[in-house]
Amino acid sequence: MNQPIICFGQQPCGFFPKRYLAAKILTARHLQTEIGGEIVFFFHDSDHDPRETTTILRDQHTNEDVALNFQFANRIQKQFSPLYEKRVHPGWQEKTARQLPRYVSRLLVAHFKETKASNVADFCLEMYTRMGLLHGIRVERSSGPDFRARAVAVSDYFVDAHYEGEIVRARYRNGKLLLHKGGDRFLEIPGEDFGLEQISPTRDTRFLWMQSVIRCTHYVAGASEQHYINKADAPDVKFIRRDDISDSGKAYTELS
Repeated sequence: MNQPIICFGQQPCGFFPKRYLAAKILTARHLQTEIGGEIVFFFHDSDHDPRETTTILRDQHTNEDVALNFQFANRIQKQFSPLYEKRVHPGWQEKTARQLPRYVSRLLVAHFKETKASNVADFCLEMYTRMGLLHGIRVERSSGPDFRARAVAVSDYFVDAHYEGEIVRARYRNGKLLLHKGGDRFLEIPGEDFGLEQISPTRDTRFLWMQSVIRCTHYVAGASEQHYINKADAPDVKFIRRDDISDSGKAYTELS
């Protein structure tokens, strides 16, 4: 009999992860103690929204919240590049490290200073690993060329395309490559030939695309995922609601 595969998915969600990601991890670990099997983290680093990496911390002196984020290399990268292609601006890490003692432990500050990654997705993943959150968990990245090559074709998707010297994540629609500029405004960019290694799914096709490679038996779903995942795409998967956690959108700053 095949062993269970317990999966959860998440975009890079702050250089210290949001508490809802920690809750997914803890839920998966609790389930693993009950049924055994393997835990897989579907790390959706193909997303491009810079708001995903906003990190909300609490000032230990004033008890007020502060929102920190990466400083990106340029405007095009910030708006349109996938997270695995958003370069970290030189000097951001040192500047941010000087602020962190107001918010987190000295050990977390040390982990932050020691992290060496040139892009946002790698930085987040290394921090989560240093915090001990991913011990014993297999990570599959949506940006991985091998993952993309193995995934099923979907009808609605993005293409990692070239634009003004950068890699951007453009929506493919009716033969056009489009960058979303907010509201109902889109910028069409020059078309180009592209292959499977450049394609990533939209929100509505993401689970089907992911599942075609990971083939999980159990999926730990967050609050919003419960509403938009089409469970008919995976009738054999058992969906598990993640454990409740307070202040779910704020940063998780504990070490495992």
